[in-house]
Amino acid sequence: MKMLNSQRKIRMERRIVGATNRWRFPQDHFCGDLLALSQMCNVLNVDLDDALKNPDKLCISKFQKLFTESIMDSGTQSGEADVILDCLGFKWELHHPQIFQSETLAKLYLTALIQNTKSSQRDLEKILKVHSTERMKKRSPVKKIIISLRINDPAVTRVAFALALKNLYMNEVEMTVDNVLGVLASAHILQFNRLFRNSPHRCVSTMLNRLTPCTIKNFYLAGCKYKEEQLTNACEKWLAMNLVPLVGTQIHLRHIPEPLLYKVLKSPRLFTFSEFHLLKTLLMWVYLQMNGKVQTLPIHETMLAFFSSFPKKSCFLEQDPGHSWMPLFLCLRLHGITSAGEWRQHGPPERSFYTGHEVRAALQEYTTYSETISIYGYFFEIKGIKHDTTSYSFSMQRIRHTDLECPSSVCEHSTISLRSERLVKYEIRAQTLVDGRWQEFGTNQIMQKFGFIKPGCKSHALKIQTVGIPIYASFAFIFPAS
Repeated sequence: MKMLNSQRKIRMERRIVGATNRWRFPQDHFCGDLLALSQMCNVLNVDLDDALKNPDKLCISKFQKLFTESIMDSGTQSGEADVILDCLGFKWELHHPQIFQSETLAKLYLTALIQNTKSSQRDLEKILKVHSTERMKKRSPVKKIIISLRINDPAVTRVAFALALKNLYMNEVEMTVDNVLGVLASAHILQFNRLFRNSPHRCVSTMLNRLTPCTIKNFYLAGCKYKEEQLTNACEKWLAMNLVPLVGTQIHLRHIPEPLLYKVLKSPRLFTFSEFHLLKTLLMWVYLQMNGKVQTLPIHETMLAFFSSFPKKSCFLEQDPGHSWMPLFLCLRLHGITSAGEWRQHGPPERSFYTGHEVRAALQEYTTYSETISIYGYFFEIKGIKHDTTSYSFSMQRIRHTDLECPSSVCEHSTISLRSERLVKYEIRAQTLVDGRWQEFGTNQIMQKFGFIKPGCKSHALKIQTVGIPIYASFAFIFPAS
């Protein structure tokens, strides 16, 4: 009879969760009781989805709340460290309230505490509460818990790790370009989520504001390694805007990873002054991959001589050195470079947008700018006008080849169409960076018949309001069958 009563007492041991009468059994973190779990998450300020995926996080949050309440009840916190972290050949003195901001350190701490007290996890809460409260009140000597963490990531240095630990105690710790990668790696190992993003001085936020030709490679690879989609997406968007006008003019072009380059070449947001500019940039990238000792960008003639040195039996991309880069060149719209030529493995261009067959032209707008382009024997002036400090408009207009001030520069290798009217489908887009975020503007796809007489010679105008500088304006258009 005593045995039955004992069993019944253990079986009926229960605990109230939150401010309700909901009960749950304490033997496990989660016994299939979704309502109880939801109430506990509300009390501990833990996301329910995270708790379902990671029950240990709920346990850690529970003990963190316990420590916080103990400190508040006692009205003081001892300045003496009670946790010693052995890591990177150095011993770091920490306090357990800060320990619980890191999932990794919290697990190590709880494991060490259980081993030291030889207690079960069920009894740990009571032990911690008594230990924490008594130590605060009596200011008794602290028995320090020693935990060890082994780090194999070469990106983590002592300085970067120290900065990550400093963020356990301070809300804002300055990071530089030199150490932000190491801090991100440290935060990932520590599972210190508050350090990843959000405030201006956090890792990802710092990296988003430091994107340059010399940092884009390392930041992108870090985003991929640590699964920081916000960072990888930002790198892709930044490079889509700056590949041709900025990165393509510097030796840092060599370091752009091929997977990133491929994504950018396929992106509808890619900015290029013309398809020829993009082709030259890609050829430069290939040249730099094959000539690793070159420290400066070669002139165009040097690059042409290099590619001309390969056997003439087949094109460069069909030979062993260049075959692996075929997918990159298939992203180009080479039919936009000459009116007759097209990428021979594609067949006839499809007459639709966003399939890689519309023609592109662009302006990088600082103030007011215009440029004349020739496509399939038709001549257009694309123009950007600055009306005031924040107001801009972008449009295009068909012109006669006889109206060109310097016809030889545009018409030298161009055919000339004598058709008085031509049906064109076009779209005008503009993008600019404001406070670390891309602003995007655009017209719809517009079908219009262009002639030489106003108003039929002018396109619709894209009018925008922005404080961003520069503005990247892109014109995409195709010539439907007519």
